[in-house]
Amino acid sequence: MKRAFIYPGQASQEVGMAQDIYQTKDSVKKLYKKANEILGFNVAKLSFEGPLEELTETKVTQPAIFVASAALTSLLPKSFTCDMTAGHSLGEFTALYAAGVLSFEDALRIVMVRAEAMQIAGEENPGTMAALINLSREDLELVVKHSSLRGVVQAANFNAPGQIVISGETVAVKYAMEAAKTAGAKKALELAVSGAFHSPLMEGAKEALQRVLRTAEFKPAKVPVYCNVDAQPTTDPEQLKENLVKQLDSPVLWEDSVARMVADGAGEFVEIGPGRVLQGLVRRINRDVTVRGLGSLEDLEGITA
Repeated sequence: MKRAFIYPGQASQEVGMAQDIYQTKDSVKKLYKKANEILGFNVAKLSFEGPLEELTETKVTQPAIFVASAALTSLLPKSFTCDMTAGHSLGEFTALYAAGVLSFEDALRIVMVRAEAMQIAGEENPGTMAALINLSREDLELVVKHSSLRGVVQAANFNAPGQIVISGETVAVKYAMEAAKTAGAKKALELAVSGAFHSPLMEGAKEALQRVLRTAEFKPAKVPVYCNVDAQPTTDPEQLKENLVKQLDSPVLWEDSVARMVADGAGEFVEIGPGRVLQGLVRRINRDVTVRGLGSLEDLEGITA
């Protein structure tokens, strides 16, 4: 049975994340010190003490979740390895760090630039996102096509069966929410986000991301990375780099990625990082696999290879 490491994205942040490993492990203290220097703000203090409002800002959230997930990964016993990896949106960068594609420093610099560029894009092209519950992909296609007459709107996340997120201009998204309910969606919930992520409104963030990607060293992945944009595994550094740029304004194919990993032999999924979002999604996608989380010192101490 193969093991997959999976990494959470934005919205998994919580005040106090990784604080227990920071207080007990010198290597984690050094990692956070390095992170503070790269970011130019005290990510440790914000992660451990909040306030939540500040921690939830895109430019803070993304680096904070990446550092917490990377710190937990750095403490894994050498015998506890994975056969494949994937991350949800921002989490794809932690997956690349775990697969040896990017160093901690390079990955964090890229995440910092991406987060700032996405925040700016969200301010320059305001939009919103909404979760649609129990709507089929076929019905979604019709809803989006119909709602696009009101403005930019598209699928942003295929998270699990019956859980799809849409993204775009506020008027079009709100219209799509009503259209989705008419088409049979059980619920349509607007999300508290600072921008229309994974939609064409993020186009403005691409240039800054491409620029910083050119400065980083990408190595071949030690294990296949299943990418958000196509749900396909690759170890090719150039392909991985290209997919990170596409990911900004393309849907996150999470349901497809997990299904492909299962088809390729994954029987155990380990979410490494704050929260339990991905554990819930994997269980909805496939009830036959083993799912667990590593988000604390206690979780790490319970590891058996």
